[in-house]
Amino acid sequence: LIVPNVKNVESKSILEIAAELERLKDSGLKGAISPSDLSGGTITLSNVGNIGGTVLHPVLVSTEVCIGALGKVQRLPRFEKTRSGEEVVVGKEILFASFNGDHRVVDGATMARFVGLWKQYLEDPVRMAVEMR
Repeated sequence: LIVPNVKNVESKSILEIAAELERLKDSGLKGAISPSDLSGGTITLSNVGNIGGTVLHPVLVSTEVCIGALGKVQRLPRFEKTRSGEEVVVGKEILFASFNGDHRVVDGATMARFVGLWKQYLEDPVRMAVEMR
């Protein structure tokens, strides 16, 4: 697995992160990824949805703390209660994600809280924007 990474992401704005991702993508397409672009990562997000993958159990990169795999967004049937309390089947956009972490560094409860917050941000991006530094 070749994993280019954004350095010092915690101190970058969304626009700076987007620009760095674009630079890394361009370097990769040109075959010009530098060794420094491939080292020092902490968390990897792998998108298998863009190739049709739906569920994956990602294998942790040896030098990193966490990896997440994102599947293809699918429209699936789900139960929802109406105002009258009746359950009806509705179509919902569902994204399956799976995370794996190095338990020598981060415990499962911390990972679960992280994934819960990540899910909330995906469901309510305005909240994410408001809470950004």
